[in-house]
Amino acid sequence: CIKANAKSCGECIQAGPNCGWCKKTDFLQEGEPTSARCDDLAALKSKGCPMEDIENPRGSKHVLEDREVTNRKIGAAEKLKPEAITQIQPQKLVLKLRVGEPQTFSLKFKRAEDYPIDLYYLMDLSYSMKDDLENVKSLGTALMLEMEKITSDFRIGFGSFVEKTVMPYISTTPAKLRNPCTGDQNCTSPFSYKNVLSLTSEGNKFNELVGKQHISGNLDSPEGGFDAIMQVAVCGEQIGWRNVTRLLVFSTDAGFHFAGDGKLGGIVLPNDGKCHLENNMYTMSHYYDYPSIAHLVQKLSENNIQTIFAVTEEFQAVYKELKNLIPKSAVGTLSSNSSNVIQLIIDAYNSLSSEVILENSKLPKGVTISYKSFCKNGVNDTQEDGRKCSNISIGDEVRFEINVTANECPKKGQNETIKIKPLGFTEEVEINLQFICECQCQSEGEPNSPACHEGNGTFECGACRCNEGRIGRLCECSTDEVNSEDMDAYCRRENSTEICSNNGECICGQCVCKKRENTNEVYSGKYCECDNFNCDRSNGLICGGNGICKCRVCECFPNFTGSACDCSLDTSPCMASNGQICNGRGTCECGTCNCTDPKFQGPTCEMCQTCLGVCAEHKDCVQCRAFDKGEKKETCSQECMHFNMTRVESRDKLPQPGQPDPLSHCKEKDVDDCWFYFTYSVNSNGEANVHVVETPECPSGPDIIPIVAGVVAGIVLIGLALLLIWKLLMIIHDRREFAKFEKEKMNAKWDTVS
Repeated sequence: CIKANAKSCGECIQAGPNCGWCKKTDFLQEGEPTSARCDDLAALKSKGCPMEDIENPRGSKHVLEDREVTNRKIGAAEKLKPEAITQIQPQKLVLKLRVGEPQTFSLKFKRAEDYPIDLYYLMDLSYSMKDDLENVKSLGTALMLEMEKITSDFRIGFGSFVEKTVMPYISTTPAKLRNPCTGDQNCTSPFSYKNVLSLTSEGNKFNELVGKQHISGNLDSPEGGFDAIMQVAVCGEQIGWRNVTRLLVFSTDAGFHFAGDGKLGGIVLPNDGKCHLENNMYTMSHYYDYPSIAHLVQKLSENNIQTIFAVTEEFQAVYKELKNLIPKSAVGTLSSNSSNVIQLIIDAYNSLSSEVILENSKLPKGVTISYKSFCKNGVNDTQEDGRKCSNISIGDEVRFEINVTANECPKKGQNETIKIKPLGFTEEVEINLQFICECQCQSEGEPNSPACHEGNGTFECGACRCNEGRIGRLCECSTDEVNSEDMDAYCRRENSTEICSNNGECICGQCVCKKRENTNEVYSGKYCECDNFNCDRSNGLICGGNGICKCRVCECFPNFTGSACDCSLDTSPCMASNGQICNGRGTCECGTCNCTDPKFQGPTCEMCQTCLGVCAEHKDCVQCRAFDKGEKKETCSQECMHFNMTRVESRDKLPQPGQPDPLSHCKEKDVDDCWFYFTYSVNSNGEANVHVVETPECPSGPDIIPIVAGVVAGIVLIGLALLLIWKLLMIIHDRREFAKFEKEKMNAKWDTVS
């Protein structure tokens, strides 16, 4: 919202769906531009703009016409006119659109039972269709009987086509123009398209008129069927189309000419897509080219005509490709003599009616639409597939969720109308789009207001919208004065050469502060000398997260102080377990104890490394009062009566941790080297209580006999071990000496012999 740099409320609300405009007159700080009034709602509220002063118009939808879909069974006694049958709901609504904010509505479609059908049979009467014509002559009454199973209101018509009546499509010799067939064949003159029978409910009349038709002929293989389809689509009055289901059966055994092929006959004018029937004959085939496929698609869609291509097996592939280009069309395989045409029409109709596809008219610039379908059996789709539902039986109801979004406002802000309809049906939903491009407060603006420097602008939505040639927050300057050096002097602080503290630009003698990349960081002040992001920090946060930065100085929240609001005035962290602040040994500063006596430490000045502990401090008094001995035995009554003493039988009976009063467990030695146990506690009234085990634990004396016996036994064993070692060494020595003697003795014998 900030980056949109909106100069008015209208520009602001077009910046995004979450942008609001503060119309409070004194909302802006000094140096802030008018565009700072535009921000997201939470930011405006945090900056002090009341909700009632925030312009934030929202889009809406309003249904104008909402008739329920018709529930009607075939054979029902009531006979409704086609226009009284409703298959789509709602029929008319108004959407108020704000840029970027989608409006959603639900569209319901139900294929009505016993819905009227108009069927026009368009037949190729070139010579190759001779045997087919014989079977079509009885089509009227036979098809009427079959269609009675689907609808009680059925009408049928008939038309025929051959080819353009120019070379090289037909032979233009007089004889061939009279009878284009060869031999004894009696053929009618060639023609482009003829409306033989407008739509009628009289099947016998269909049989009668079709029975009078004769085959014609042409030279080339492709036929001029596209000319005929165009005239059937656009000549609604002559054909007799009603606003009901419109079916066009196109029967042929050949291909087709399309746009551009007319050049072969010297025809270069594009098809104009208009009706040119005179006496039920198409009279401009020699003047206009064949229509293109896209042109046909447009006209068939505009006139809600569903096409059934009944073609022979040979051209199935071609017409299936054509079907893919023409929405709501079907292809059936025609037998060589058209004997299966009735079943083909029934099957194709069932196929077409089992699918509903929504289409919308051309959208205004900047408007987008998206669809989500809710079809049978829980099948849901979005994007392109969200436009359609398949496998629908007559009487089934499906729903579509449609989102309409405006991405920009029209230049003049005028209303637009779009229409949505199911392909092949005449019913449609009309949607009137109204664009929210201005704020309500703009209509309440005061032109040439005195608040805008002597009437140089319109005062609206809390700000001035300047007249042409005027600028400034209050329109106080003309555009000719903007670059004046005299104006720059008003934008410098005293004894400074910097314009707007290098944080803005001088416009009309006033500083307009520049914007930061982070939209939450703002420059302000007469000379843009202030900001809300250069205050002292604590723990990485501006003002420690405990205050607001205003003009580079922290304004602390209650219970906080300090340059970075990092000093808490809350004393609860300093409260000791005895209910005293810092145990009475210090002062609480910024939520931390500052101990006045340096020998005390800890969060609440409870620790003293050089002090005697509670146990050592009181052991002499406990010893003299409990056992009548110790260093204070003589002065016990004077020095040791400051606590209440209770004797207990054993250590298990001493008070245990968990009681409300602070408790110390002690184990000390008395003058007889016996251990005695006691606890020391101070209650909330300041009274000291001592519980002492009445019997000390004295160590027993040593057992002399075992000690002496052990020492003697040890000496004996050590002596024996030494004797054994000496004996072993002597044996080893004697053996060595003997071995030496034996060796010398042998040497003496050798000397004797020599």
